[in-house]
Amino acid sequence: MQYRHLGKSGLRVSAIGLGTNQIGGKVDAKQAEAIIQAAVDLGINLLDTADVYRNGRSEEFIGAAIKVIRDKVLIATKVLHPVPPKGPNDQGASRHHIFSGVEASLRRLGIETIDLYQIHAWDAATPIEETMRALEDLVRGGKVRYIGASNFTAWQLTRANAVAELHNWTSFVSIQPHYHMLHREIEKELLPACQYFGLGVLPYFPLAGGFLTGKYHRGQGAPKGSRGEESPYVQKYMTDENYTRLEQLEVFAKERGHELNELAHAWLLGHPQVSSVISGATKVEQVQANAKAAEWELTEKEMEEVNQILNRTT
Repeated sequence: MQYRHLGKSGLRVSAIGLGTNQIGGKVDAKQAEAIIQAAVDLGINLLDTADVYRNGRSEEFIGAAIKVIRDKVLIATKVLHPVPPKGPNDQGASRHHIFSGVEASLRRLGIETIDLYQIHAWDAATPIEETMRALEDLVRGGKVRYIGASNFTAWQLTRANAVAELHNWTSFVSIQPHYHMLHREIEKELLPACQYFGLGVLPYFPLAGGFLTGKYHRGQGAPKGSRGEESPYVQKYMTDENYTRLEQLEVFAKERGHELNELAHAWLLGHPQVSSVISGATKVEQVQANAKAAEWELTEKEMEEVNQILNRTT
């Protein structure tokens, strides 16, 4: 497994991280233990979750699975959205909710310190000064080691860190955005901002909900049992234009002895500012396939070729 620094921090994270939004739902406790152990055996050290995933069950199942391997994993979780029971202050990025949220996450995870604590999205109703001061106090108090953001725009992220810098508080070291081959909005402003300020990027949904796995084919409909049967998110990618890209990308990968899902991960890792790709799994085999993708380092020429395929409009 390849390891990269989380932004300009000294923390080294595996190039492939384990996304756990299905743990506690489609994935039960026994399966979660097997998936996490397989990830650790493959060198994956970053486990990404959130308090809201499966109403806290994701954190609970992870906590049970890591009891004897806590020293081998980095736990990243998030706070913002309400987790039942819901009260008027059980949401947002206020000092009140952040403090109560971190204690609840620590309890569910069964740990003393969260390695990376992320604000799940921008909270326009709370002054960013309040949010950043609360996070600073958590770091000083030993509850949290590093802080990050998720789903922030470039101006929101840089504004938050400017406030932290002004007051000599802890800054965000990373951002977790929606980013994959067919969704490249962050390349306009967010990715350049991260490159300039040295923030680590942790892309989620790297396989576009499964569309970039190689199991979808033009004119055949969604495979039985796949997300594409019902998910509007996946279905929106099922266009002639995208199927053309998919076919060309598959040829590119197979000519080099790889699968499409490996290319999807390798392409993201071809961007220097990407610290780790957060890739979900509901089976041990999926963890193994995701980890294998980290072995493929695209050359500059290969990156150019892939981008030419992605940029074609016909």
